[in-house]
Amino acid sequence: MTSGLKPAQRKLTSVAGSLAAAVCATWWLARSGRFDGNGGRMLAAALVALLYLVFCSVIFLRYRRRQLVAQQSLISSDVAPADTVLIAFASQTGFAEQLAWQSAQALQAGGVAVRVSALAQLQLAQLRTAHRVLFVVSTTGEGDAPDSAAGFARKVMGNADTARGSTDLSGIAYGMLALGDSSYAHYCAFGRAIESWLRHQGANALFDSVEVDNGDEGALRHWQHHLGGLSGHTGMADWSAPRYGAWKLIERRLLNPGSLGGPAFHLAFDVPPGSQWRAGDIAEVGPCQPPHKVAAIIAALGLDGAALVPRAAGHEDGTGEERLADRLARSMLPASDDDLSAWRGLSPLALATTLQPLPHREYSIASIPEDGRLELLVRRMLHPDGSPGLGSGWLTEYAGLNTAIALRVRENRSFHAPADERPLILIGNGTGLAGLRAHLKARAVAGHRRNWLLFGERSAAHDFFHRQEIESWQVQGVLQRLDLAFSRDQEQRLYVQDELQAAADEIRAWVAADAAVYVCGSLAGMATGVTQALTAILGAETLEIMAEQGRYRRDVY
Repeated sequence: MTSGLKPAQRKLTSVAGSLAAAVCATWWLARSGRFDGNGGRMLAAALVALLYLVFCSVIFLRYRRRQLVAQQSLISSDVAPADTVLIAFASQTGFAEQLAWQSAQALQAGGVAVRVSALAQLQLAQLRTAHRVLFVVSTTGEGDAPDSAAGFARKVMGNADTARGSTDLSGIAYGMLALGDSSYAHYCAFGRAIESWLRHQGANALFDSVEVDNGDEGALRHWQHHLGGLSGHTGMADWSAPRYGAWKLIERRLLNPGSLGGPAFHLAFDVPPGSQWRAGDIAEVGPCQPPHKVAAIIAALGLDGAALVPRAAGHEDGTGEERLADRLARSMLPASDDDLSAWRGLSPLALATTLQPLPHREYSIASIPEDGRLELLVRRMLHPDGSPGLGSGWLTEYAGLNTAIALRVRENRSFHAPADERPLILIGNGTGLAGLRAHLKARAVAGHRRNWLLFGERSAAHDFFHRQEIESWQVQGVLQRLDLAFSRDQEQRLYVQDELQAAADEIRAWVAADAAVYVCGSLAGMATGVTQALTAILGAETLEIMAEQGRYRRDVY
């Protein structure tokens, strides 16, 4: 990367020369009296435009140089520390490379050591030494690897010795960002091929792969959501702000009073005209800071919270003005008094220009449009100091009923239901019931009745969310089978993966009848255990074929 600085230096020198020439020309014309008349005024205007262009070029090149220096700081030696995240990219147009560097900088901001490498330069020996690897890869042509990565695909992935299972990569945990265009027959084919190869070598997924259709910003925000979880830095601003709508919160109901777990709430919102979604889609919520925290910041700065400032972008009404207090509520705030000191003495307008918007939070939608309202199932998360999490605290504690919530629906095609009436096995735990509930509602409306739900939580007495509804589906025949795993209701802990093993013969029979399996809930523990149980029941190859056919889908977090 160091060599990249030299062209930038040459460009800066060239721009500086152009600027000097322009100044000299302007001085000569002024001295010779040739600014007279229209021609002189036109020439002067052209010179002013040239000076402005040169100024902008200098600013851009300085920014680019700082960017190159920052990228250089993310490159380490071939032997990386055990906790370093390796990011490998394969790019045809440069977009995947850009996203790789953006991902690296996001992780580094969260205190994670990062090494970035083009896939073409990555040797198998280097890959073996990595513990966590993120792949950012595009697909070109009819499902081909980018030109630069064709050698890796041929020499490493296509080698007979490494094609299937003979290379031990079981010590690697990976994440996949696959870029593609769904108008082509082989959508995201190269990313899927890498992931299949990694699984055959024993590598484990950090999270489900993220596929980006033609630069879809929602999918990229979802990738950034995973980066935040990986680094523990969930406060990074969104790369692209979603255009939120105003959805009125009309119901908030505690579902598990007396539970040993965190409080879980059923939330309902009025649906703005024209809004649509499908079972499996995601609600992106723009949270707000707790009112008492905003008030304390305003008081510490000695400002007027009612002062008007330009409205921030990203909301339905992105023009006009808003109160400073409202702008602060949707922004990242200083974590300490030392951080706050940088804001002291700023006017409301100056402060507003420095504010960074809060990142969105994602929740599986628990209803369908036919319900006439959008519903969520949200557990209040707590920080070590006992304070509620940003998104869950806003939705379950601080937001008032009948107030507008910033919300946007994100299409999640990888978790949409089968279009036909094939059998459906739904597996989940905790608030993961939300996504499964939406599918059961959609199946009931469509008259598709061969459904099997396996659900796990702590206690039947306190944590059987939507019990009456689920039991009524049993009576109506919408649910042909229901298996429940309440882990704390017996001496030996019982989980949904245990229920799967106990029903192994029936699982095989449903799968043989072309059933699809959908999993929703926590990645750690539940989703991993379910994958292991299904692998033991069906075999790794069958499960992989089901995933390729879209018959094994997950929405896990």
